[in-house]
Amino acid sequence: MFSSVWNFVKRHKRKFIVTGAVVGGVYFLGKYAQAKIRELQEKEATEYIALARRQFHFESNQRTCNMTVVSMLPPLREAIINQLNSESLTSILKTRPSNKVEIWEDLKIMSFTRTIVAVYSTCMLVVLLRVQLNIIGGYLYLDNSVGKPPSSPQAPAEVQQQYLSSIQHLLGDGLTQLITVVKKAVQNSLEGVSLKQSLSLLELEQQFCWIRAEVEAASERPLSWYMMADDENALSDQACGLTENDILTIRLLNETRDMLDSPDFSVVLNACLQRGFSRLLDNLAEFFRLPPGDSASSCGPDSVRVCSLSAVSLPLAKIIPIINGQINTICSETPGHFVQDLLMNDRVKEFAANVYESFSTPQELQK
Repeated sequence: MFSSVWNFVKRHKRKFIVTGAVVGGVYFLGKYAQAKIRELQEKEATEYIALARRQFHFESNQRTCNMTVVSMLPPLREAIINQLNSESLTSILKTRPSNKVEIWEDLKIMSFTRTIVAVYSTCMLVVLLRVQLNIIGGYLYLDNSVGKPPSSPQAPAEVQQQYLSSIQHLLGDGLTQLITVVKKAVQNSLEGVSLKQSLSLLELEQQFCWIRAEVEAASERPLSWYMMADDENALSDQACGLTENDILTIRLLNETRDMLDSPDFSVVLNACLQRGFSRLLDNLAEFFRLPPGDSASSCGPDSVRVCSLSAVSLPLAKIIPIINGQINTICSETPGHFVQDLLMNDRVKEFAANVYESFSTPQELQK
């Protein structure tokens, strides 16, 4: 029996060798495939963890942006009121002076100027801080990434402090220049409008449109100028020297300037301004309501709101105090609808994500 088995093996030896080779090859190929699958799974898990960590850091950074904006609103409001102190005029009016009409005319220009400046500067504050804090956030993510030498951070604490101090331009020289431009536009638009003349909300909206057109289209400088000093000497002066930290600060300032000059930034700022002035009109609409019962008799059911906007008019003298008080709503330290609308704007969110993406991606991956 054994001899017959041996003879069978000898006759089919080649088949056994080939079969063994195939089985062995399949075994080792399976092992190799398992190793590759395991390696791919580990790589995907690592990438997923890194992506989740990056997303968490980004979202945390946006919350920081929101809190920073809210914390800056009281200083902004104070800076505006210091330069446009309409309260001093209202105090004089209470004494019934002989030049009452003249003071009312000054109050008219000042009230509209400071409310419009408040809208512009708040929108600028929101988008500027979004750019600055997402640039820093991106660099901080890289500084804390695995494999990054801790001895060469791109955004050390001193650099962050120097860099963020550039916001003072918006609250200082930039704000002063913005006030000058807006005041001139307000004078051109409203100087000839009598205090006794009645205006509807639609007519008031048209006044805002004329003023905005002059400020934004006729200005010799782009709106970004009011947010950040333009020339290189000013940027260097803000960095205060040529230490390593100062050089990093200048680089951050220049990168910010590039962002502010980009077409995408202009689109985002314009979206904020559109929403800001729309919210201002919503606030004013509360004072332009039809008396109860009038809407049903004069308007159809589908056009009540439009009809009320055009049908209800108030004398300009009554509109001025309403306009004058809007700064307290716009620049409130308690987040209201105005600033929330800006912070939650989809274009602002998308732009912030793009800025963070650009500065949190290693340079070798950007090439």
